[in-house]
Amino acid sequence: MENNFSCMGRMTIPSANKKIFITLFFTIFATITGVGIVVPLLPIYANNMGAAGIYVGLIFGSFSLSRTLLLPYFGRLSDKRGRKPFIISGLVGYSLVSLAFLMTSTVSSLIIIRTLQGVASAMVMPVVQAYVGEITPEGMEGQSMSLFNLSMFASLSIGPVMGGVINDFWSLDGAFICMGLLSIVGLVLSLKYLPSIDHEYIKNKENPPIPWSMLIFDKELVGFFIYRFVYTGCIGIIWCFMPIFVKSRLPDISSSLTGILVTLGVFISGLLQIPMGYIADRFNRHLMIVFGGIICALSMFMIFKSTSYLQLIFSISFFGIGGGISMPPLMALTLIKGNEKCAMASVMAIITVAHSLGMMVGSMGAGAAMDYFTLDSIFPCGAMLMIIGVFLFVGLTSNKNHL
Repeated sequence: MENNFSCMGRMTIPSANKKIFITLFFTIFATITGVGIVVPLLPIYANNMGAAGIYVGLIFGSFSLSRTLLLPYFGRLSDKRGRKPFIISGLVGYSLVSLAFLMTSTVSSLIIIRTLQGVASAMVMPVVQAYVGEITPEGMEGQSMSLFNLSMFASLSIGPVMGGVINDFWSLDGAFICMGLLSIVGLVLSLKYLPSIDHEYIKNKENPPIPWSMLIFDKELVGFFIYRFVYTGCIGIIWCFMPIFVKSRLPDISSSLTGILVTLGVFISGLLQIPMGYIADRFNRHLMIVFGGIICALSMFMIFKSTSYLQLIFSISFFGIGGGISMPPLMALTLIKGNEKCAMASVMAIITVAHSLGMMVGSMGAGAAMDYFTLDSIFPCGAMLMIIGVFLFVGLTSNKNHL
């Protein structure tokens, strides 16, 4: 080994790897779809309990806060103790949370439940991504991560639509039941098809865990973090303020058409994951990220300039293209960094923290911009945030081998 933090070699068992990958893919798809079914209905649920606006915000914020705080902890712990126990524990947590939603009757208990849901998410997301990274053959990082990301993009697109349909034709309780059933599906798949920790492919228990300083002061990883942060911040702006923006400029547009705008960018990014992942394994990944970031920045400015629904469709689609181009290479580079540092889940947790913080800061920052300036200023601010992020990414990651 080269130093105290060198990784053991990767075992190559293609058939086993495929089975594990498929299990992880459908586990995440089922889990996130289940959560997506419920999240758009939570404001209605809270409102029926008499929750004021600030409590509705706490219901959403408590999930993000607990998730963000615990992501590094569970990621690092799984690097030392193995992946399966955390995946199973998180999925059990998701299932119990579904049951708790059915039983709760107060706003304060709803906040506690969402906090616990954030804990479960922190156990599952970075650990599953780390597992995918560990079974990915060298040179296929882009294809592997883009295919896996497809499960998340698809579930984010399908979940809210399913939630609306279930609520309309069944009930709100029906949505909670469906969330629980999907979580149980993921749990059963993981219990049956994921190997025990003794048979997980990369174990580095012989060496002490890599110090956090070697991760948080790694310039390249900081560049990845910043790009993921600003990109997700722009998504947060679109998701939170597009409905208000549309109502202000195009008051005749229906809620259904507005909902299409909110989810369109994620949907298009999902469609591009596999082809862009294939390209990312054969082209300069850093250039792809920069190009995608520039497209995202331009699209945020295009939203600001849009005066018709068709223009908004085009602008949001353009944003989806930018994300579709930049996310596969970014996650491929993150995977490589995790292998380099022998701390796959810790690195994935850091990038997932960037995602959570971006959603929070993007929506809160846009809200402040709207309060102190105007609604129209939100999307130009998003464009500037994206441009700054691209410049910082280039400055932190560029060298003669990259750009």
